[in-house]
Amino acid sequence: MTNYTPQGDDFEFIADRDISVDENFAAQGYWKGVAIHFFRNKFAVTGLILVGVIMTFAVLAPIVSTYGYQEIVSIVDAGGKEITAKSLSPQIGGGGADNLFADRTFLFGTDDMGRDLWTRTWQGARVSLIIAFVAIFIDMLIGTSYGLISGYFGGMVDNAMQRFIEIAGSIPTLVIISILAIFMEKGIGLVIASLLITEWIGMSKIARAECLKLKEREYVLASRTLGAGSFHIIFKQILPNTIGPIITQVMFSIPVAIFTEAFLSFVGVGIVLPQCSIGSLIEAGFNNVTILPYQILPPICVLAILMLGFNLIGDGFREALAPKLEDM
Repeated sequence: MTNYTPQGDDFEFIADRDISVDENFAAQGYWKGVAIHFFRNKFAVTGLILVGVIMTFAVLAPIVSTYGYQEIVSIVDAGGKEITAKSLSPQIGGGGADNLFADRTFLFGTDDMGRDLWTRTWQGARVSLIIAFVAIFIDMLIGTSYGLISGYFGGMVDNAMQRFIEIAGSIPTLVIISILAIFMEKGIGLVIASLLITEWIGMSKIARAECLKLKEREYVLASRTLGAGSFHIIFKQILPNTIGPIITQVMFSIPVAIFTEAFLSFVGVGIVLPQCSIGSLIEAGFNNVTILPYQILPPICVLAILMLGFNLIGDGFREALAPKLEDM
């Protein structure tokens, strides 16, 4: 065994290092952790990109487009006769001599009225997204408040409020829409009203379940002991801790709202001409699907991408807000 003589640089005083931060595991905020888990999910990021692209086109395309979504494209020939660009296939200028609009660009073609389908598709996507976001935002306010109040007070209050939900949820959606169509004009108002009546119930059930789980926690009992009012506890103490599940529910509700709007417009009780939405464009393309099949493809593709994108985002939020132990 050899003797070893310690050198001066073999040791260091712990006071010379900053030990206030754990270099192996630094504490991070809740939402920062959610963001990290979300962006690690490739499918969720893919969904975010898909939705972002569609929303970008929906916002910018109608603004920078050459034609308005209501504009009927036409020219006046040498004889002074006005000719409209009816039912032109997709083209990027330079068409044949038999096409009077050969020098025009119609990426999605034109409809049977002579309107540019590129502009109408993105205008329709904009209208559908606006309807969905407005309806779901209001549904979130109504459903969350209803569910939290029901879950917090419990007893007879909870029993009565839940019986009302059961009655409202048992009425078929088509019956509600048919009744509304009798008393309301077709259009955006009818679609939003239909979504408001039918989509808040699922949100309220999520909020109630979270409230039942949280209302007996120590911080709620402490607030109640210190004299805080019921609504202060509900909206200041419990609500912030239910945001995660509510956001997840919202992400899954948006594609349902978009699909519902498309369905209502498709059956003729939604958006009316000359305004357009994804559903009304699909309905117009369906009427000509045998002779002009290209007209139905753009709105169907946009609808499919939106549905896929929002569902991927919803799955990503659900996993990020409740990560598995091995992912932490």
